[in-house]
Order: sequence, then C-alpha cells, then structure tokens
Amino acid sequence: MAMKEEKPWALVSEIGGEHGYLEELADIVKQHFQIICYREFLQNPVLHGHKIQALLMWKYCPAAEPSLLKLLPSLKVVASGGVGIDHLDVRFINSLGVKVANTPGVVSDSTADLAMGLLLASARKILEGHQISMDPQTINIPQSLMGVEVTGSTLGIIGMGEIGYKIAQRSKGFEMKILYHNRTRRTADDEQAVGASYCDSLDDLLRRSDFVMIAVKLTSDTTGLIGHRELSLMKPTAILVNISRGQVVNQDALFKALQSGTIHEAAIDVTHPEPLPRDHPLLGLPNVLITPHIGISTYSTARRIVEKMVENALAAVKGLPVPNEVKHH
Repeated sequence: MAMKEEKPWALVSEIGGEHGYLEELADIVKQHFQIICYREFLQNPVLHGHKIQALLMWKYCPAAEPSLLKLLPSLKVVASGGVGIDHLDVRFINSLGVKVANTPGVVSDSTADLAMGLLLASARKILEGHQISMDPQTINIPQSLMGVEVTGSTLGIIGMGEIGYKIAQRSKGFEMKILYHNRTRRTADDEQAVGASYCDSLDDLLRRSDFVMIAVKLTSDTTGLIGHRELSLMKPTAILVNISRGQVVNQDALFKALQSGTIHEAAIDVTHPEPLPRDHPLLGLPNVLITPHIGISTYSTARRIVEKMVENALAAVKGLPVPNEVKHH
C-alpha cells in the first residue's frame, strides 16, 4: 500500500480568537496543509521552524518580520489574504528566495458593497435615525433629519481599479454622475459601460463631486494624497468616503475639515492606526462614521480569500507558477 503523502507545513495566526480563522476557514487550510499556530510555534521555534514551507497571513498576522523569517529556513511563500500589500516588505522577502502572494479579485465585491453602505448611511443619516428611533427619550420624531440626495448626485472616484470600477457599476444604478481620477485612463468601453467621465486633474474632481470615494492602493504616491489643500477644494456639502487605507488621508487635516465645516461629513472603513487611540479627536466628532476595516468581512468573501491563499501557497510549495504572485518592482 502506497504511503500517504505527508502534507506540507504552514504557519498560521490562530484558530478562533481575535486574529484567527473561523473554524470552517481553518478546515479549508487543513485539507491541504499541516498547520501550526503562531503561539505554539513560538514555544519551540527550533523544533518547528525548518518544517514550515508556507506562512499564511490573515488580518496581517503573523507579521512577516525579519526576526520571524530567519526562524523559517525552508519557507517558500508568504501568502497574504486581501489585496493590499503595504504591510509586506516584498523586496526583503523576495531577497530570501521567498515568494509573496495576495488575493485580488475575490475581495472586490464585498468592498464595493461596503463602500455603497457607507455612502448611503452617511448621506441619509441612517445611524442618527437609528439612535433617535431607539432613544428612550424619543416621543416625537424630529423633522430635522434631512439628508443628502444620492440619486442624480455626482460621485468622484479616486482610483479606478477593480474595486473602484465595481463602485462605479453600483453607483450607475443610483443614476449618479460618475467622475474618476486614475493613474491610467480606462478604455472607452469601460467608461461607457458605467457612464464614467475621466478627470485628468484630481483638483477638478474634488471641486465637482458631491461624494468623493477613495479606492486607491496605498503606495508612496498615494500616502497623504488627501490633505488640507485637497479637502479645502471639496464642496462644503460634500461627503468623503474612504475604503482604501487610512494613510491615504491626512487625519489631522480631516479632523479640521470636519470640525470647521470645510466638508460636510466623512465615512471611513480605514484609519491609521486601527483602531484609533480612544482619545483621538476624530472620535469626538458627530459628522464622521467609522467602521473597523470590515470591507472584506463577509463569510463568502472570507472563504474565497482563504481558498485563494491556499491555492497560492500550494503552487509555491510545489514549485509551480503562483497565480497571484506579487513581485518587487
């Protein structure tokens, strides 16, 4: 009888817990890998280190720090969940002969859905309405809860990659006028399909938009992209939505703009750091809506991310081309 081939070893964060995999997601990994949790690994790195060929990074854990990587001499791949790779030093990891992979594509729908949720919730004062409806002191419903019309308004999308484009598709259903600013212009067919107009100038987009949606990747070019000057160009009635990364917006400038009425409101799924310190001034403002980086937090998206991580990791371990390899440029 042929010996059953032993599964390759993978290092994961934990099962359950704050940074861990839900049981059913851990099961997907276990079908293909022998897994060891980070805490268990740290108890005896010498015993386990040389066996581990894949590091599966979920919610940024375990972090691919040089101190950890040097304990993993047989490592072939760091497979990260999600599309952003700003938490990875790709050049350094590649220099060790280790591949890096992410999971683009599978995160786009859920992130675009949340973007629309944030836009609608802030435009139509859904949270404030909920608080009034639930408040034990409410006897009469105030007529003052006036929101901003979404239908027919102008949406400016900064970053028209896969997620930005999905946001445009959804916004078309709301009959929004869509402007976008991107490093490279999309094809005429892409533009026509969603009725989007290209803005060569970011300033022009900021001046014209009722809603400004940030959907860029975090790079050295996009860090601090939206600061005092950019916010001051926006309409005082405008709402800023950010589903990319906290570092794209200068948070001090955002606080001042919201406090002074330079812009009407902000709805953000990302901050820097996450979570913000509990005494951060943004948390004291009535016109900001913050969610805790839940853009990809749905069961079906989480499952697809883990499946993709496993697919990438297995390919690397077997020496095959890695479907979503990220190389240092």
